[in-house]
Amino acid sequence: MATDTIKLEPSWKSRVGDYLLRPEMRALAEFLRSEKAQGKRIYPPGPQIFAALDATPFDATNVVILGQDPYHGPGQAHGLCFSVAPGVDVPPSLLNIFKEIERDLGLPRPKHGYLMPWAQQGVLLLNAVLTVEAGRAGAHQGKGWEGFTDHIVETLDREREGLVFMLWGSYAQAKGKIIDTRRHCVLRAPHPSPLSAHRGFIGCGHFSAANRWLQGRQRALIDWSLPA
Repeated sequence: MATDTIKLEPSWKSRVGDYLLRPEMRALAEFLRSEKAQGKRIYPPGPQIFAALDATPFDATNVVILGQDPYHGPGQAHGLCFSVAPGVDVPPSLLNIFKEIERDLGLPRPKHGYLMPWAQQGVLLLNAVLTVEAGRAGAHQGKGWEGFTDHIVETLDREREGLVFMLWGSYAQAKGKIIDTRRHCVLRAPHPSPLSAHRGFIGCGHFSAANRWLQGRQRALIDWSLPA
């Protein structure tokens, strides 16, 4: 996996690009090539694997939402956690996110699940694992992506000040243990999945809390509404 062949936003490439040269990342690249050679379908499409970094440059990042791995249904994943491509039905977890935004901020629920407008405002929508096999949730866990995305979180924690990290569910919260809570705002809640959202995700108030934190640091607030 050579950095000169990977589409990576320049501010991220200068900070985390070298990680892609590590042996475990080369092994991951070989694994992905082998899977494709066997005819397995991998989501998201290759050019969109690093879409979260491309959409939200390092210095523009103000909020980080950590997901687990991409959606594994046809046409859903496009590289931003919890987001689905235009024209795709809103998945249940994202619907619960919209319900909480409606409850928290009074904003109407969007009719689509394309979260690119959030990313363009500085919300890094980062999955811990950046690829998945079609129809097999979690199929690429433990293949090397976690170390790379840990490195992204560590770099943000170390080089930036006063970020908001939204950690939903035990998986994201475990990944967030490296974050310095004295320097950053860390918001924790159950996962928005229908299996757990009722245990405290609905009612968490994270979206208004994030904007209060940003306002207190004279940063632009996030418009959590989505255009039709």
